[in-house]
Amino acid sequence: MKIVIAPDSFKETLSASNVADAIEVGFSNLLPDAEIFKLPIADGGEGTVDVLVKATKGSFFCTKVSGPMGETVNANWGILGDSKTAVIEVAQACGLHLVVPQKRNPMIASSFGVGELILAALNEGVKHIIIGLGGSATNDGGVGFLQALGVRFLDTSGNELIEGVSSLNALCEIDLSSMDSRLKGVSFEIACDVDNPLIGPQGASSIFGSQKGANAEMINQLDSILNHYANIVSNTFTNNVSMQPSTGAAGGMGYSFLAFLGAELKSGINTVLETLDFNQYLSDADLVITGEGRIDAQSDRGKAPIGVINYAKNHKCSIFVIAGSIQDSEAFIKKYGVNEAYSIVSRELSLEDALEHPTENLIAISRLAAKDFKKNYADT
Repeated sequence: MKIVIAPDSFKETLSASNVADAIEVGFSNLLPDAEIFKLPIADGGEGTVDVLVKATKGSFFCTKVSGPMGETVNANWGILGDSKTAVIEVAQACGLHLVVPQKRNPMIASSFGVGELILAALNEGVKHIIIGLGGSATNDGGVGFLQALGVRFLDTSGNELIEGVSSLNALCEIDLSSMDSRLKGVSFEIACDVDNPLIGPQGASSIFGSQKGANAEMINQLDSILNHYANIVSNTFTNNVSMQPSTGAAGGMGYSFLAFLGAELKSGINTVLETLDFNQYLSDADLVITGEGRIDAQSDRGKAPIGVINYAKNHKCSIFVIAGSIQDSEAFIKKYGVNEAYSIVSRELSLEDALEHPTENLIAISRLAAKDFKKNYADT
C-alpha cells in the first residue's frame, strides 16, 4: 500500500513538514505496513523556499535586506540542486509578519528588499529565478524591488520619486537605463497564490489592502495610484497587462515582474508540483492526503490543496483532505470530488482548543482518517 502525504502549512501554527509528520504518525499507527511518501508543499507563499530547496537537495542562503518599513531583516532564500535556479519568497523581505498590526501602512511599505534578494541571486550566477508571491505587507506595485534593480521613476521635472507608492501620483517617466544588465540573461517564473488583477474591485488594493492596514479611503487612493502607475508603464512598454490574472499578487508585484521582466506568472502550487515532479510520486499510489490550515472560498483561487487534488485526479487513487478547519466539508467533497474531508475544528473542538495542542489534534484526526481508509477504501 502506497500513501502520499502532501500538505501545505497550517499558517502560523505548523510548517508543512510538521503537518506531514503528524499525519504520518496518525496513519502509520493503524497502517504500519504502508509505504508512506511525505512531500510537504507550498503555493508560492510561506514555505516555498524550504520545500523546494530541501526536495532538490539545494543550498540555503541568508541575506540582510531592507524590510517593508525600511528596517534591516535577515531574509532566507535558496538555490535548487541544479545550481542554476534560485528560489525567493517575497515575504522573507517584505512579509506581513514582519510588521506588527498597529504599524502596518501600505502607503509607505516597500518591496525594495525583494530586489536586493534578486541581486544576491544574480551574484551567485543563477540563470532562472522562481519568485514566490504571497504574504507581503506591501501594496507598491513592485516599485520598490524595481528601484533596487536600478529602475528610476521620475516626475515631470525629471526628479526621482523615492517615497514609494505614495509618490507615484507624480510619476511621469520611467528610466530603465540603469537597470541591472544581468537581468537580460535570467528568466523569471512567478509562483502566485492568487489570480487577482492589479487594479479594480478584484485588484490588489481592494481585496488585500485592508489586511495590510489600509482603511476604505486609503484603499481607493492605492487603487487610483496603481491605475496611474499602470498607465505610465503601459505607455513605456506599449502593452497594458494590468488586468492579467495574478498581476495583483503580493500588492501588485506580479504586475511589475510581468511588465518589466517578461516573467511567466504561474499558479504557485503548479510551479511547486512541477519542480518536485509530483506525478512520479502519484504513480501506483493508493491514497493521496493533502490539506492546509483553513479551507474556504479563498482556496478556489490557487491554493495548494486544490492543485494536489487536480494532480491526484489523474491517477487511480483515493483522495483525503485534512485541514485545521473546513468551511463546509460536504460541499467541498462534492465540488472537488475527493473521497473524504476532515476538519480538526468541529462542534466538539473549538478553534482555541485546536490551536492549544495543534500537533496532538492533527495526529488524532489523522488516526480517524486512517481508520476510515482502512475500513472503506484500502481493499478497493
